[in-house]
Amino acid sequence: MKYETGKYYHVYNRGANKANIFLSRENYLFCIQLFSKYAKQYKISIFAYCLMPNHYHLIISQNKDGSISKFIQTVFNSYTQALNTATGRSGTLFQGRVKGIEITTDEYAVRLCRYIHCNPIAANFVGKPEDWEFSDYLEWIGKRSGSLTDFSLRDVYFGSAVEYQKFVEEYKSDDAIQEFVFKE
Repeated sequence: MKYETGKYYHVYNRGANKANIFLSRENYLFCIQLFSKYAKQYKISIFAYCLMPNHYHLIISQNKDGSISKFIQTVFNSYTQALNTATGRSGTLFQGRVKGIEITTDEYAVRLCRYIHCNPIAANFVGKPEDWEFSDYLEWIGKRSGSLTDFSLRDVYFGSAVEYQKFVEEYKSDDAIQEFVFKE
């Protein structure tokens, strides 16, 4: 996929054969550290993320041509090499190439944010999105500080952390979003 500067993208992938890509809390935190390190280097804005045991979701944009591809390649090659070294495994960690979908409407953008933040609930890992440590939901609702996430989407569409939290609490299911994710 060719990513265009200034547009928003939903970027995701999962483990090969649907296997877990995060094996410990430290793995998740290391990946988030890689996001932070390379987002600055490649001039990427991260608007939302959620890391799940066998997949991940990001909403990102690039502020420089070609940088999303370089960012994803660098982050996940670094992550895979570190995990392979730590576990004594070799080979690919992910199922094929990363998927990227351009976010073309405001409605899709806000529904996708909610879908991403509620992914751990849908998978029955937690009862509330704020109980999942490996997303930026706590930052979105103002209960954890961090410098990785760009809150312009939240601020434009919701005006405040409280309004976004109310929107998420109304979540039941978003079949229209799910039909795009992991269809192959």
